[in-house]
Amino acid sequence: QVQVVESGGGLVQAGGSLRLSCAASGRAGGRFGMGWFRQAPGNEREFVAHITWNGDNTYYGDSVKGRFTISRENNANTVYLQMNSLKPEDTAVYYCAAIVWGPNSPYDSRAYDYWGQGTQVTVSS
Repeated sequence: QVQVVESGGGLVQAGGSLRLSCAASGRAGGRFGMGWFRQAPGNEREFVAHITWNGDNTYYGDSVKGRFTISRENNANTVYLQMNSLKPEDTAVYYCAAIVWGPNSPYDSRAYDYWGQGTQVTVSS
């Protein structure tokens, strides 16, 4: 069993920045691929970003490229999502998720084994 916990959501003005944090714990050993998804009311869950278990590769959704940066602590299942130049359309519940094992597609939510409860990000005009 792995627990995934996000934090750092809140209210920010358009053009501002916010940093989300996520930690996966409860399983001895191993490093996980970690990703972020988001979902706004009436929308499908959308891929935001992913970082591989060793930090060697990152992936971003088209809507956030150039504005968001995913990173991780060395030798730990702790990741961050730095969100800059925020837009009202970034408003959503942001979910962190972990891939415990397997070289699956980071873009596909079905590839992730464990999910956090979500943290609300609201960007005002």
